[in-house]
Amino acid sequence: MAIFSNYARYYDLIYRDKDYIGEAKFIHSLIQTHAPNAKSILELGCGQGKHAFALAANNYQIHGVDLSQEMLQKANNSLSSLNNNLASLLKFSHGDIREIRLNQTFDVILSLFHVISYQTTNEDLLAAFTTVKKHLNPGGIFIFDVWYGPAVLTESPTIKIKRVEDEKIQVTRLAEPVIYPDKNLVDVNYQVFIKDKITEAFEELQETHKMRYLFEPEIELLCRANQLAPIESGEWMTGNKPACNTWGVYFIVQN
Repeated sequence: MAIFSNYARYYDLIYRDKDYIGEAKFIHSLIQTHAPNAKSILELGCGQGKHAFALAANNYQIHGVDLSQEMLQKANNSLSSLNNNLASLLKFSHGDIREIRLNQTFDVILSLFHVISYQTTNEDLLAAFTTVKKHLNPGGIFIFDVWYGPAVLTESPTIKIKRVEDEKIQVTRLAEPVIYPDKNLVDVNYQVFIKDKITEAFEELQETHKMRYLFEPEIELLCRANQLAPIESGEWMTGNKPACNTWGVYFIVQN
């Protein structure tokens, strides 16, 4: 599961076009609709904490959990640069979302950027949802997004190349997917080439990200196993009804 360890330091550059501020506004709007009195948030799979930092501007008390020590180091580095009032709203902990127990409950739980799709077995998914149940206040909500099964099977994942650079390095990332439709899984095989623009030295990284695509009936079963109730789903960032070309779908379930 520690899949981001090798290129955590290149993560900012690779995902610099990701709209964390806009996504945080979208999440805040969902919270205001379904849990308007919410004050506390647990984020499972918080990464570098960029969603958490943006949401803290709305005065939520946020506890982020991640498996990657490298990502958490970046989150804590950013935390140390905030003013005391904002920093007091944020906390980050190391942990596996399938196992962690904080002996605390929250009004909202988030798991974003397809963290739930990284739970690739039925056992992983059930364990993650049990963690949610253990940490969610009565009436609280769980918001998460996944790779949406109908879109994966309709369009099929394709080879993608991404090139980015800053003043120090050039990064080229090749993503070659292999789909296993009998397992509801996609292996995304990454090759990352990094060129130092000053020394012209090259580095190559290889990683495989195994992703589980999910369907609404599966999520209903996961919820039922933990006495959670699905209340909404939609296209990520628009809220539109999911369709066969909607790769990213969010779900909201309630305790």
